[in-house]
Amino acid sequence: MPNFINSSNPPHDINPTTGILLTNLGTPEAPTSGALRRYLAEFLNDPRVIETPRLIWWPILYGIILTFRPRRSAHAYGKVWTDKGSPLLVNLQTQAKALETVLADSVPFSFKVEIAMRYGEPSIKNALRKLRESNIQRLLVFPLYPQYSATTTASTFDAITNELQKWRWVPEVRFISHYHDDPGYITALASSIRSQWDEKGRPEKLLFSFHGLPKKYFQSGDPYFCECHKTARLVAKELSLEDSLWQVAFQSRFGPMEWLQPYTDVVLEAWANEGVSNVHVICPGFSADCLETLEEIQIQYRSLYLKAGGKHFTYIPALNDKPDHINALGTIITRHCAGWEQLEWDSKLINTRAEQIQHKA
Repeated sequence: MPNFINSSNPPHDINPTTGILLTNLGTPEAPTSGALRRYLAEFLNDPRVIETPRLIWWPILYGIILTFRPRRSAHAYGKVWTDKGSPLLVNLQTQAKALETVLADSVPFSFKVEIAMRYGEPSIKNALRKLRESNIQRLLVFPLYPQYSATTTASTFDAITNELQKWRWVPEVRFISHYHDDPGYITALASSIRSQWDEKGRPEKLLFSFHGLPKKYFQSGDPYFCECHKTARLVAKELSLEDSLWQVAFQSRFGPMEWLQPYTDVVLEAWANEGVSNVHVICPGFSADCLETLEEIQIQYRSLYLKAGGKHFTYIPALNDKPDHINALGTIITRHCAGWEQLEWDSKLINTRAEQIQHKA
């Protein structure tokens, strides 16, 4: 009979740990054409992101997009890159540290927090393997996308399950799919807006700008569009805003197909042409500042609005590691961990049983 008891088996006599994996979209390793080509190749090869048949898509991707886009994207990243690296990665690291502190006071069991990017590094595969080394037997996956989309949340689920298929001992898994209407998240957004208004005064218009999505994805059943509107509606209600003072729009469209409308740049340009001289823009779909907020909104769209005749443009930063945001995320995590109380393992019984099996072998 084969000997199944060896040093490669999990340490059954050690109390199990709950792994908490925070994920976000991804980032290149550096603001260079080579790094962007590798990153974009991984990102745009995901069938959840690009649903075009591969035989049609690959010639476009490898023959056109990856030939010209990496240089432009590298230039854009270079405008927002920090001494510590990509803004998204730096913010995710800061969020993880803050959450560890909050969770230490709220969850009644041993836990370990790791971070991962869906594309690029740190990878989901490596983050999960680090958690396995900590003897996790429960895993909570928290993609930091407030609004669900198959292109983001479901793609993360794919990557998680692809890795877990290789594990002998799969942990108990829970997966947070969205939190677009969570009261703590809504309150944190409203508080952030109020803080800007206290500092700079109220604008004539408030724009909620969300990342775009091809319209056909929505028509196929993706709930993202509806969840974006619900988030904005709840925040506007929290602020007691009249409907005429705010609007939802979508940014970051890519390629020739129709995307969710109205488009952020079109709205801003129209407002400037109509004589709206003071606007504030917030991006509630981004849990942390990144290229799309710092370069696209704060640089590109600010310039577009001012050139069209607008006078005052304010980007309201993402929630990042603001205390009320971290507390909201901590509450969501705690709620989804309900019932995961610390298991008291009888190490002596476990070891005795293992010795009996080994002796029989």
